Amino acid sequence: QVQLVESGGGLVQPGGSLRLSCAASLFTVDYYAVGWFRQAPGKEREGVSCISPSDGDTYYLDSVKGRFTISVDSAKNTVYLHMSGLKPEDTAVYYCATTQDGSFHDCDHRAMGLWGNGTVVTVSS
Repeated sequence: QVQLVESGGGLVQPGGSLRLSCAASLFTVDYYAVGWFRQAPGKEREGVSCISPSDGDTYYLDSVKGRFTISVDSAKNTVYLHMSGLKPEDTAVYYCATTQDGSFHDCDHRAMGLWGNGTVVTVSS
């Protein structure tokens, strides 16, 4: 079954770090754009970061630039989101998703065709 499985969420204090993982099954992340999205209670889902591995193009939401980094481990067929300098406003359910083509389409959640089930990130003291 083609799927994405997220892990790595948890409770972290403000200023802390987490690494989220998105493991892909039955498709190769090297050929498809993959992104991280988040949805906080009462808010719309938003694109946090996307990557097109074929050309290395990346996108970051303005509020996470300089704090989050997206990366791909081809050997593990996994996409990571390295998060540092976490803030309470980063609290959300984080999802990974793919367009199942080579473009991340402006990292627009409406363009994604396959989603994982999400992992919860809570930033609180």
